Amino acid sequence: MHPDLTALIASIQPADSAVIARARERQAQLTKPAGALGDLENMGVRLAGVFASARPHPRGVAVLVAAGDHGVAAGGVSAYPPEVTPAMVMNFLADTPAGPGGAAVNAIARTVGARVYVMDAGVGAALPDHPALIRASVRRGTRDLRREAAMTRSETETLILAGAALVRRAARDGADLIVPGEMGIGNTTPAAALTARLLNVDPAQVTGRGTGVDDAGLARKLCAVREALARTPVTDPLAVLAEFGGFEIAAMLGMMLQAAALRRAVVLDGFVEGSAALVGVALVPALRDFLFPAGECAEIGHAAQLTALNLKPMFRLGLRLGEGTGGVLAAPLLLAAAATLREMRTFGEAGVPGG
Repeated sequence: MHPDLTALIASIQPADSAVIARARERQAQLTKPAGALGDLENMGVRLAGVFASARPHPRGVAVLVAAGDHGVAAGGVSAYPPEVTPAMVMNFLADTPAGPGGAAVNAIARTVGARVYVMDAGVGAALPDHPALIRASVRRGTRDLRREAAMTRSETETLILAGAALVRRAARDGADLIVPGEMGIGNTTPAAALTARLLNVDPAQVTGRGTGVDDAGLARKLCAVREALARTPVTDPLAVLAEFGGFEIAAMLGMMLQAAALRRAVVLDGFVEGSAALVGVALVPALRDFLFPAGECAEIGHAAQLTALNLKPMFRLGLRLGEGTGGVLAAPLLLAAAATLREMRTFGEAGVPGG
């Protein structure tokens, strides 16, 4: 393992349990009926452990969109051609009347004041120069996971470290909530393969329609996942990622690991992000303390991921877009959860009877 990756993993410590206990005690004394804020209460307490403060005050939100292409897309596993990936990267970067970026993630990010970063993690085409494009590509798309390892171990670790570097940049820019996002035609196929192997379940339980493939497309997709898994019995988390994953998935893993090491909260978007989280928690279980799932997406394997991670989603809106859109939507809920714990008065402080 690359020394920098070894050091990054070793630097991740669990959430502060003593602070969590103090935050729970404070939560119980706030001027409201017990449990009246529902899931916001546990979110706030968990954020206290992440930020090591019984009155957590997260502020900036950053969504980090990593884009990559996949050799397996040649097998007809997606409803869209690979040419969509580079076109969407330029859409993320486009100038529009509303501001930078013309994709859903850009529009949603503007509504909540989140900053969008865009990384070429391994797009299968040459991209024009753009001052806001972060170039981290080591190859134009992965190899076909049905036939061979999608990435070499060196390529995998390089992209993990690139994702980590981008989080350090976002943190310097003031981000406390990190939203890993992705763009890559065909990437729910590697995500399904990763999930099936890491959870040791039949691929049919975690392989969905992605961008909306028809029944024939779904059959091809499931066949591709089965072929990949039959090719090698590897179970080591990083080996599994290299065999079946994608450059953008590796980059998102690095984002999650670095955010945890810096004691920032990671807002999980959907199924592809969930596959990166499974790899991360298998590598370092303490990473789970820093993961806050947004919504349960429409992919059938996402619920299985969240169950395995023992994490409860904040909403169910039927999202299946990716880009980090669900994670950005969830950011205001987390900020509100922290604000209630931080800013509400206790019964004693307010002089309200009943505490």
